[in-house]
Amino acid sequence: MSKLYSIDSLKEIAGDDADFMGVVAQTFLDEIPPDLKAMVEAVENDNRELAYQFAHKMKPNIEMFGIDLLKQITGIESWTKTSKNINSIQTMVDEVNATLHEVFEQLKSDFNL
Repeated sequence: MSKLYSIDSLKEIAGDDADFMGVVAQTFLDEIPPDLKAMVEAVENDNRELAYQFAHKMKPNIEMFGIDLLKQITGIESWTKTSKNINSIQTMVDEVNATLHEVFEQLKSDFNL
């Protein structure tokens, strides 16, 4: 299976320091799963302000790991400023959720976490 993330920008930031990259990967695994869960629940509960906050909070980490979800995250952020119903972004939320869960597994495996 191909990688759903890239460590190119992380390598650039870390100066190819494997220990530092492991710490950053662990931090991602500590912080993003609860944020993702909170965002999904906020969308389900139509709490747009909270959904925006968690989507926005996750964006830099998603960018740093080169995860191809920026379109979906930005779509969720945009939805929070509209009166459209949840069905209009459910596919995006599902894609973000499924992709990030796979990334979590790949990071755990790749960094022995």
